[in-house]
Amino acid sequence: MSQSWCRMFPGLAWQVAQARHFVAALLEDEASDLVDDAVLVVGELAANAVRHTRSGWYRGWFLVVVHFRDDLVRVEVVDQGGDEEPQVRSVARGVEEDGRGLMMIAACAEDWGVKDRPSGARCVWAELARNGS
Repeated sequence: MSQSWCRMFPGLAWQVAQARHFVAALLEDEASDLVDDAVLVVGELAANAVRHTRSGWYRGWFLVVVHFRDDLVRVEVVDQGGDEEPQVRSVARGVEEDGRGLMMIAACAEDWGVKDRPSGARCVWAELARNGS
């Protein structure tokens, strides 16, 4: 069984907390460690969207998508893209300042990655195991 939910947020820093609340509410019946990991993931990805992409510009936005599958939850944040490349390569090298949040995501996720969209938007995603399923 697969089910998905999504919500668009204005690209404002205080909306990152709203994105965390959205994900926590969707996962309220899941194990607490999964909820904690999903809230951390969406918080980091939404903050990066607002801070490092056009999503943080005037009238910008970011989209949070949560996919429920039998064995995992996939959290995606779609941003409006930008001139900077995501810090994916830096995470592999162990960056001291930039990429620290992505290193936390890599530590708690089964898998994660970045997918560029033809429109210039970018989707950063993480898959989290549903232990109790």
